Amino acid sequence: MRSFVLLFGLALLLHLQACQRKAVPTLTVPQAIKTVDIEEIDFGYMHGKARMVFRDDKREREVKANIRIRKDSVIWMTFSVVGVQGGKALINRDSITVVSNVDKEYYVFDYKELSNRFNFEINYSVLEAAMLGNLIRAKETTDEIGRSGNFDVLLQHENTVTIKSIINPIIKKIEKVELVESNTNNKLMLEYANFQPLGEKNLPYNGVVSVFYKTTAGLINNTITFEYNKIEIGDKELKFPFNIPKRYDRR
Repeated sequence: MRSFVLLFGLALLLHLQACQRKAVPTLTVPQAIKTVDIEEIDFGYMHGKARMVFRDDKREREVKANIRIRKDSVIWMTFSVVGVQGGKALINRDSITVVSNVDKEYYVFDYKELSNRFNFEINYSVLEAAMLGNLIRAKETTDEIGRSGNFDVLLQHENTVTIKSIINPIIKKIEKVELVESNTNNKLMLEYANFQPLGEKNLPYNGVVSVFYKTTAGLINNTITFEYNKIEIGDKELKFPFNIPKRYDRR
């Protein structure tokens, strides 16, 4: 079940939690530029499939996922391993619910509690943006922008977390995002590749989510590799059936 939680970046972000608040050092980018242009994918409804591989220091697990999204509203997923449905998830603007059919248990996450815990605002929009390769934090006038080599760079700060987005200026898409917590130096990294047309915009069909954090046992690295396929968008309404069997335990 922990692997399903990792899917949403929640368990990963837990390791970005600050031990105490302190000022975030100002970072600079090499060559200043006036603006940075980022193309963000938009739609009414989206549905498709994905192959996902979860890796930690002990094991590797591959799952297949069916995905449905109503933009700015809800994300619905079912997971299967070797053709057997192993779990499902429902993410909406109020909460995140993850169900394990294997363990007969479920988890419910509250955004406010999670945001307070990591010292970084986590909401539905952040999770949806991470899945689509969009900005996980809206641009503001206080952001720093510049050029590094052939890429544009956007630096943003929130409490003790610094967010660095690397943008390909030719296709106007984010190729890499790094979130670093200044007290612990723990890091969450999102990498996107294989951009393909979806409607009038491009979607990254491949990506990697990596977390690097320190424990008493040493440096830990967990990753999620995903590959989308058969993705379609449109305005046709989709259904999001979701129920939790009464015999399942809440964790």
